[in-house]
Amino acid sequence: MNKPVYLDYNATTPVAAEVLEAMLPYMMEHYGNPSSSHSYGVKAAEAVRGARESVARLIGAAADEIVFTGSATEANNLALLGVVRALNGAKRHLVVSAVEHPAVIEPALHLRSAGWELSVIPVDACGRVDPAAVAAALRPDTALVSIMHANNEVGTIQPVAEIAALTKARGILLHTDAAQSAGKIAVNVDALGADLLTLAGHKFYAPKGVGALYVRAGTTIAPIQFGAGQEHGLRPGTENVAQLVGLGAAARLARERLPAATQKLRALRDALHDRLRARVPGLMLNGHPSERLPTTLNVSFPGISGRELLARVAARVCASVGSACHSEADSVSGVLAAMRFDARRAAGAVRLSVGWMTTPEEIEAAAAALAEAASGA
Repeated sequence: MNKPVYLDYNATTPVAAEVLEAMLPYMMEHYGNPSSSHSYGVKAAEAVRGARESVARLIGAAADEIVFTGSATEANNLALLGVVRALNGAKRHLVVSAVEHPAVIEPALHLRSAGWELSVIPVDACGRVDPAAVAAALRPDTALVSIMHANNEVGTIQPVAEIAALTKARGILLHTDAAQSAGKIAVNVDALGADLLTLAGHKFYAPKGVGALYVRAGTTIAPIQFGAGQEHGLRPGTENVAQLVGLGAAARLARERLPAATQKLRALRDALHDRLRARVPGLMLNGHPSERLPTTLNVSFPGISGRELLARVAARVCASVGSACHSEADSVSGVLAAMRFDARRAAGAVRLSVGWMTTPEEIEAAAAALAEAASGA
């Protein structure tokens, strides 16, 4: 039986063959602890150093500004909670957008429960933050603004550079979660103006369980875990060398493939959209029409819920109704709710995301299956 077409690359990507090949020697042959001074440790330390340099080059950073973590969630928590801990009450106001990933929203809500003040910036019908709304929310005691680079559900790209100009002028730190954008579009920390930036390995063909936080030199941040002092003292624990080598290899691949990969992904995404529009009357695009990730097509099907539609095509197409973190929930997506969609449009939404391995033939097959299921045939 043929495998179903995989259109859930925003949830996770497969490990690239080149990445796996780079990792394997560090699982059985070069297994030393990077903190050991003997030859096995030196070999492992060299691998970690190379991975750090590769990740830094992907985003235009210096190697010593990269802090490795176990996930993007950990990196986001370190960014928010680490800045708060370092400030030690000097400032007690945070700003986030209404469409942030739970890995940002939840630590922000935790801080609010601990007495911090939190401003949540709304988005427009395309899921985009208005920099003027951010400017209006800034206060003398604002410590940090966290606005994601690109949304994981609808793909809308936020005007991070414009927001950074506002925060920099006021001496406020800016964090951006780039878990969905890195490896798909150009991500440069100086062009964005970010003080802190989050990466997730499994969103760009590295394994799950590895991520990174970029921390601009001079940024005020403190550890939220304590131990032996690895990762500049910000993330203690023996380094997962093989995973880090994988992250470095994936970063190198991403750098080499951009911008050609961006163009290929956009062409696949748009081909899928065109075929669905031609076959499904009343199909509605969710997200910004142009300022959107090249991987991401979020559309609402009329007259059927997204969950029912995907259940009908489960043997032929693998996709999701939104973030994988909420894939089993029955409630309307918080992102679509923030975009003020009515219940019917939100319920009919499906996220279709393409990747490097997607083929034109798979696009044709998926479009046919989805259209057939939407028509009730």
